[in-house]
Amino acid sequence: MNRLSQEDRVRVISSLVEGNSIRATVRMTGVAKNTVANLLVDLGHACERFHDARVRALPTERVQCDEIWAYVGMKEKNVPRDRKGILGFGDTWTWTGIDADSKLMISWLVGDRSGDTGALFMMDLASRLKNRVQLSSDQNTPYAPIVEMAFGGDVDYAQIRKIYGPEKGEARRYSPPVCLGCERKTISGNPDKAAISTSFVERQNLTMRMSMRRFTRLTNGFSKKLENLVCAVSLHFVH
Repeated sequence: MNRLSQEDRVRVISSLVEGNSIRATVRMTGVAKNTVANLLVDLGHACERFHDARVRALPTERVQCDEIWAYVGMKEKNVPRDRKGILGFGDTWTWTGIDADSKLMISWLVGDRSGDTGALFMMDLASRLKNRVQLSSDQNTPYAPIVEMAFGGDVDYAQIRKIYGPEKGEARRYSPPVCLGCERKTISGNPDKAAISTSFVERQNLTMRMSMRRFTRLTNGFSKKLENLVCAVSLHFVH
């Protein structure tokens, strides 16, 4: 990879950030598969360092949080018994926190869906904010305690629960059920009820699935290694 020209590197990364898989990038650019993967990892870690250093003391007012599912290596039902529960095999969740006004992705973390992972994510999110914010999330169980732990009560926090109608047949695999309404619940502080929403962060989930082949459903473009997934996510958000 040290011999790869700057022009070739740009072509490889341009292909990846447009949602192409590694193998598709190889076919489009003529660069070897291992070279593409190594470049992704190196640049992904560089993006992590850049984001960690630059995205600080944000004057954000509204934050929306969510988690998006993917898997590494194989789906959870196919994980061997001796690898069950080991991060990097099966189900993987990316926790995200977005500025609802600027659409800047303030913080993200790839891991499982446990409270421990959520706590690490929320502490990092809180550390990047300059002022008190209004925070919205869904009703995933870990959120209430980890928000309290990370912000210490200095936050206007509310949860939203969407109510969906039944969806039968094969349509369940390809499209979400119809949303019939939603319930909003104040958890702490005094949030503006009109601003309690997760719409922007959920729309960002769609952008992730369109821009990273690893998140596209019903394909074989899933991540084979956890590090590659982590670096792909970092490259996507910094780009």
